[in-house]
Amino acid sequence: MPRIENDIKLDFKDVLLRPKRSTLKSRSEVNLTRSFTFRNSKQSYEGIPVIAANMDTVGTFEMARALGKVRGPLGYATRSPSHQFETFHFILFSNIAASSGTGQGDFERLSEILCAVPQVRYICLDVANGYSEHFVQYVKDVRERFPEHTIIAGNVVTGEMVEELLLSGADIIKVGIGPGSVCTTRKKTGVGYPQLSAVIECADAAHGLNGHIISDGGCTCPGDVAKAFGAGADFVMLGGMLAGHSESGGEMIEKGGQQYKLFYGMSSETAMKRHAGGVADYRASEGKTVEVPFKGDVEHTIRDILGGVRSTCTYVGASKLKELSRRTTFIRVTEQLNTVFGASN
Repeated sequence: MPRIENDIKLDFKDVLLRPKRSTLKSRSEVNLTRSFTFRNSKQSYEGIPVIAANMDTVGTFEMARALGKVRGPLGYATRSPSHQFETFHFILFSNIAASSGTGQGDFERLSEILCAVPQVRYICLDVANGYSEHFVQYVKDVRERFPEHTIIAGNVVTGEMVEELLLSGADIIKVGIGPGSVCTTRKKTGVGYPQLSAVIECADAAHGLNGHIISDGGCTCPGDVAKAFGAGADFVMLGGMLAGHSESGGEMIEKGGQQYKLFYGMSSETAMKRHAGGVADYRASEGKTVEVPFKGDVEHTIRDILGGVRSTCTYVGASKLKELSRRTTFIRVTEQLNTVFGASN
């Protein structure tokens, strides 16, 4: 029998953070660096935990370098043939993850990449639906083969699956189904979970097992990034906010004297044509392709995001990013912004 859960589930747009007394005099006093030791790999991480999405048009090596300039966030490399990694063999990787699917040949290709580039110590096992038994077994197989690598696995949106993946060998769980700006999963399948509630519930489950989570998708502005951290996310992954920059992937096009860059979801027809020759007969595309106005160097966007999060911390009295979730009280709202003069920056 179908059933309905009547508990209210919330998205970033449904809440604001309540300000609290603070002893901080300036945003400059806020420390955004986090330090983690991962549950299964026992590796350590220190840096600003903002991640570029593992998408063709976002997770480029250029983006990883740009992120690395602001005290070492975890940069992502998208799924690529091993020879593309070998090209970058002599580059010093600051915290880059090799992203892999679970299809035929992915395990062998992942092994080739990690043997060719031993500096890569992070593995992202990335599927749209992290609830399959096949995926759980794949996580176990990768953990057995690479016992000292930090494994990121997802995507899921509920606590019980976070726990299962952690117990199967993952260290960090990627949380989010359908919130991305170029994801059409909710429209095509009717499946999803409001991102703020997903992060709160999954963070609680993960932290109980000394695991960590990534909030993946749904951020449209620096305030949303702050809300994700306030909800308990250890890392926040950004796609659309980092698209359209010099360091982003995607074809540059010009229309009416304005420059644009293509940005597409990894389940879109564009991505599947590039990686698999087209959309398989048994499935539908669950992503779209959009033209993002060219934004120039990503450094300015990164500083705007981090500046916003620092300001959030001053409003609630958190001197460190680690303290933000402890100092966060969300209030439900019916409206966030005054848009009388149109969209704001």
